[in-house]
Amino acid sequence: MAQFYSAKRRVTTRQTITVTVDDLDPFGQGVARHNGKAMFISGALPGEQVEVEITEDKRQFSRGKAKRILTASEQRVKPLCPHFSQCGGCQQQHVALPLQQQSKASALARMLSRESGQPVAVDEIIGGSAYGYRRRARLGLNYQLKSQSLQMGFRKPASNDLVNITQCPILKPELNALIQPLHQCLSSLQAVRRLGHVELVLADNGPLLVLRHLDALNAADRKKLEQFSHNHQLALFLAPDSDTLEQVSGEMPYYQSDSMKLTFSPRDFIQVNDQVNQQMVAQALVWLDLQPDDKVLDLFCGMGNFTLPLAKLVQNVVGVEGVAALVAKGAYNAQLNNLSNVTFYHQNLEEDVTRQPWAAQGFTKVLLDPARAGAPGVMQHIIKLAPQRVVYVSCNPTTLARDSQALLTSGYQLERVAMLDMFPHTSHLESMVLFSKKQVS
Repeated sequence: MAQFYSAKRRVTTRQTITVTVDDLDPFGQGVARHNGKAMFISGALPGEQVEVEITEDKRQFSRGKAKRILTASEQRVKPLCPHFSQCGGCQQQHVALPLQQQSKASALARMLSRESGQPVAVDEIIGGSAYGYRRRARLGLNYQLKSQSLQMGFRKPASNDLVNITQCPILKPELNALIQPLHQCLSSLQAVRRLGHVELVLADNGPLLVLRHLDALNAADRKKLEQFSHNHQLALFLAPDSDTLEQVSGEMPYYQSDSMKLTFSPRDFIQVNDQVNQQMVAQALVWLDLQPDDKVLDLFCGMGNFTLPLAKLVQNVVGVEGVAALVAKGAYNAQLNNLSNVTFYHQNLEEDVTRQPWAAQGFTKVLLDPARAGAPGVMQHIIKLAPQRVVYVSCNPTTLARDSQALLTSGYQLERVAMLDMFPHTSHLESMVLFSKKQVS
């Protein structure tokens, strides 16, 4: 009788230890020391004694998750969302907001200090409401054949699977109130198995909905969706593909910035936290110390979030953006608000910009608000322009620290740092830094 070799199954037992947590990193993980190296613990807070299950053990660090809190911190709070710990959207609802903000501010200060070679302090934390702040959300849709039901929600942590949500207290209340009736409406469609995702946005003139559908909708489904939009007083847009957007009902959306109306397409980028955005714009204007004869360059300007408020206060503003549709929208918004001293240009800011017509102009002040990749392509040109002040708005502290180094080694000094709490309860770390030209004595 033939015998076949069968390897014994290897059973691994995860180690469980007890540690005292010393700190909180910007991702909401507790930090402790164990065996001479840092241990990052999900679900643990500074000052807590926790029982930890080790999930990863590397030479320089380890990771674990809190199995049991033996001594709870006073900074531990009860999450408001019933989907917390299942949904990948929020990691820090169990952390009191001041501690969240301080951990992010400390991380920002450490990174900038390391790049500048001198101690850097965060001068200000710009924040707003901890809940009910998000005016934009994209919800995944997935039809479950087994249960014959539609899932609608956000992704699980480190997964493509969806958490089927019934509410989201992070969203603006007007959007949160739409979740359950929207789910009922979509579930009733004949095309329910062929829906991609849905986007909800709260504009200043009301909510809007964008439905991505994979097949053409029949007349009955369109009628149901249109009736839903009327019942809930929202603008309805249908997206049969990634390039097409059909407006079915409602008005084109807009939001207010510095008492000006900015129109936008449902697919245009807008800051999701309006409360923090308004404070951020106001602070940038103050930091730039704007004078009537200033000429200001706004790089990565989008559709004019900073550009138009700047134009109200100075002689001339040039806005440069890499997305053509946003450039067109910025120019339209300037006209809408009767601003004739602002010009928008379409330009890939990752390429050499020195030969562009706008680049040859002189500017006294510069503001830039790049994406996560930062602005390595334009830093040297900014230095050549030699503006008196530069305000850098960042959504990535790593690229901010890198780009800051270019200014610091070229005659600029770091004057002010603000941490922007644009996304409470998440690991996103946004900031704003003021640089000024050193005075030659």
